[in-house]
Amino acid sequence: MNISTILLILLAIIALTISFLKDRKKTIESMMSAKSRFIETATQVIGILSLIGLFLAIIPESYIKSVLGGSSIWLSTLYGALIGTVTIIPAFIAFPLSSSLVRGGAYLVAVAAFITTLTMVGFATIPIEIEHFGKKFTFTRNMLSFIFAIFISLGMGVLLR
Repeated sequence: MNISTILLILLAIIALTISFLKDRKKTIESMMSAKSRFIETATQVIGILSLIGLFLAIIPESYIKSVLGGSSIWLSTLYGALIGTVTIIPAFIAFPLSSSLVRGGAYLVAVAAFITTLTMVGFATIPIEIEHFGKKFTFTRNMLSFIFAIFISLGMGVLLR
């Protein structure tokens, strides 16, 4: 544990103690609520990580390498962007998955395109977005987000080489 982690833990303990002294009932209610939310979130994270592990166990490393690390970096980047566009997983889960993909032979630029489109392009939420913002706005936003995601991933490829 580094010093900043220790300081944050101490700060949380001090804040919890002050809260407990100020209003014992509300503090206990908050702790119970936090506990149930933690269990709910942990269950989801474990489930998603299990699915990712299953995915990586089923899909051969050679296939991942051929799609996201093939002979053409441009085509691999496009594939990564398209996969990220239609994938629905939280970004904090995408980072460990991306690390596994890079270790499996995927181009860094293709993985950057995957993460960038995953967070910027809302293919799965298009019907809801159309309902609230209209077709023109939704398609314009998603198309621009896709294009900018490609540029961002190419820029990251330049910066991270």
